[in-house]
Amino acid sequence: MDLRLAAAEPTAAERAAVDAVLDGAVPAAAGPDLQHAAAGGRIEVGGARARRGRRHLLLPALHGVQDAIGWISPAALNYVSRRLDVPPAEAYGVATFYALLATEERPPRVAHVCDDIVCRGAGAAAIGRGLEQRLGGGAHAGPGAGWMTSPCLGLCERAPAVLLQLAGDQDRVIAPATAEAVHAALTGGVGSAGGPSATPPPGRAGASAPQTARPAAAAELTLLRRIGAAAPDSIDDYRRHGGYAALRRALELGPEGVLRELRDSRLLGRGGAAFPAAAKWEAVAQAAARPHYVVGNADESEPGTFKDRVLMEQDPFAVIEALTIAGFVTGAAQGYLYVRGEYPLATARLQGAIAAARARGLLGGDVLGAGVAFDIDLRRGAGAYICGEETALFNSLEGFRGEPRSKPPYPTEAGLFGKPTVVNNVETLVNLLPIVLAGGRAYAARGTEQSTGTKLFCLSGAVAAPGVYEVEFGVTLRQLLDLAGGATGGPPRAVLLGGAAGSFVGPEHLNVPLTFEGTRAIGATLGSGVVMPFPPGTDFADVVRRIARFFRDESCGQCVPCRVGTVRQEEALARLSRDGDAGGRERALLTDLARVMGDASICALGHTAAGALQSALALGLLGQEE
Repeated sequence: MDLRLAAAEPTAAERAAVDAVLDGAVPAAAGPDLQHAAAGGRIEVGGARARRGRRHLLLPALHGVQDAIGWISPAALNYVSRRLDVPPAEAYGVATFYALLATEERPPRVAHVCDDIVCRGAGAAAIGRGLEQRLGGGAHAGPGAGWMTSPCLGLCERAPAVLLQLAGDQDRVIAPATAEAVHAALTGGVGSAGGPSATPPPGRAGASAPQTARPAAAAELTLLRRIGAAAPDSIDDYRRHGGYAALRRALELGPEGVLRELRDSRLLGRGGAAFPAAAKWEAVAQAAARPHYVVGNADESEPGTFKDRVLMEQDPFAVIEALTIAGFVTGAAQGYLYVRGEYPLATARLQGAIAAARARGLLGGDVLGAGVAFDIDLRRGAGAYICGEETALFNSLEGFRGEPRSKPPYPTEAGLFGKPTVVNNVETLVNLLPIVLAGGRAYAARGTEQSTGTKLFCLSGAVAAPGVYEVEFGVTLRQLLDLAGGATGGPPRAVLLGGAAGSFVGPEHLNVPLTFEGTRAIGATLGSGVVMPFPPGTDFADVVRRIARFFRDESCGQCVPCRVGTVRQEEALARLSRDGDAGGRERALLTDLARVMGDASICALGHTAAGALQSALALGLLGQEE
């Protein structure tokens, strides 16, 4: 096929940014990296299979340009297309899919000011007003710096939060943020303020995981036990605190032995779907098609969720060790770790952990001298909530728009590059370490019969000590809130469980046991572990409208029920807030939209986009300020 490119030629800086990513990169196993001939802006290649050989490098190449220049010009996009044999229209479709990639010129330094549920209640509007006074309005405000609003940045325990995209420098976050601090970082010496790999100030680990700062509580922790105790950038410190003992034990047990322990543990996935982990791993381990892949889903974008971020930032070697065990057990020589683009510190820590593990023979062609080959490629997302859906994540990794695939086939049959693939989120993976070390039955002895082990919960909003908390399944919602110092502003009027894709529950459910079965019995879900209490006086109409706007913006647009339904849902909410609903027409419309999106959408985004809204209606939270 011929690729016809525009005449625009990239600058030397744009070429260098792309070449730095692509030169020496290894093609994916999807197909050969065939030679091509290029002349006069036309490229002749050997068809779709040939292009797939390097297309998986499209998103990293686009990141390279964005990071270096601050936006992706038509000329830079042309150059990426030529280097990767990707049709320019398709490369443009990918570049415009992601919120963190700009295809229109903008200042080299841009602040993304979170205005999602928690941050808007913590002063995000004041930050926006302050930046508008200093810089003007919008991302294109000034020649050197600009700003824009953003959905949840996953820093809810330190709200309000701001992400800084800094061309030619490392991205970083400021949380809690003020307009003065953000403006200074945009216009002053950002480098001197500390990049994403800088060690957090003393107490930061305890602030994000409060239990780790309490010796009595810390002794009972499993997943969080190293946070605040082991230096996150030291592989030696990790090993002094028990690191890599699980990998050695897994090599002793062998793949079937580890699978037996995983079966005995009855571990359910911690991403919201609660699928049995052993069933997924066994299916891939037994699949005849080769190669196999394992993917760590670290694209944690559910509003109110930050547990995986805390694990990646504070215990990155645990993530790498767990993914290595997954590769060994399922017969995968290659793993991918797909990290949310808004997590610069987590990305830097994981990159450092991967490099250190390779240097010590814990990744590579002969892991621990056991004749096992396994390595990890870290990939950055670019601001698309939908890429947390496993098949959308595969498309993103392969260099396509992050749109979900229809199922079946399921990932265990045809996942990444069409091969059998295990994909788990970070919390699920890290649970593997205590299962291997203590045994599956010991793990299952904690929690309940149907919900075994411990669970990480993300508490934020109107709570005294926000942060990530680890408790055994079966603790009640009331007990969890008490553990975090209790709700602030009075007894909660409602609590949002599971994030924007979850549901509100009323005070009558404060004694519900936090288990998969317990929340299911009241028509709710644990989801991603979000627990967000709201006090009396909350403007729930504003909260729900923000959730509706989130889903409207984050819908990938592939299927009509979700693409249209999320827009109509937001419009109906606006009318309901503005005009009331004396005849019940808007509520009836919202109920119909919820049913259609739930029944006919391709993926879980459409299925859950109306959950919080419908629960708010059922609890009588809308229509007036409580």
